[in-house]
Amino acid sequence: MKEDVIKHLEFAQAIITRMAGNSFLLKAWSVTLTAALFAFAVKDVNRLFAMLAFFPAVSFWGLDAYYLRQERLFRCLYEDIRKPPDGAATPVEPFSLSTTDYCQSVPGWFRTMWTPSLIGFHGPVMLVVLAVVVILRVYG
Repeated sequence: MKEDVIKHLEFAQAIITRMAGNSFLLKAWSVTLTAALFAFAVKDVNRLFAMLAFFPAVSFWGLDAYYLRQERLFRCLYEDIRKPPDGAATPVEPFSLSTTDYCQSVPGWFRTMWTPSLIGFHGPVMLVVLAVVVILRVYG
């Protein structure tokens, strides 16, 4: 494999790694902020703080979907750099990091929100927020 192709792959891999890291950090912040708002809600028996937990939970869910979609777009680019599509003389323009050619082949942001990997994390967070709001309503 040519040296410039290897460098191009390294650039794409660095972006993929950064997107995965951002996704991990968003999950950590989602749990942290939600737990902090719950602590205030329980301390003061105030449903408002518990209901406010919906905002960061939904926001981080949306951002997580954005980063997951971006990661998938760059994975498609990585594959085309690594192995050109059938009939293509060159895989991708050298050192191009444009993912516009893959937008149709990767589900959009909203559909990405509903993938099992994101629902498996953010769904329970939303259910816990809802449960705390209901419990504080009943007992508060």
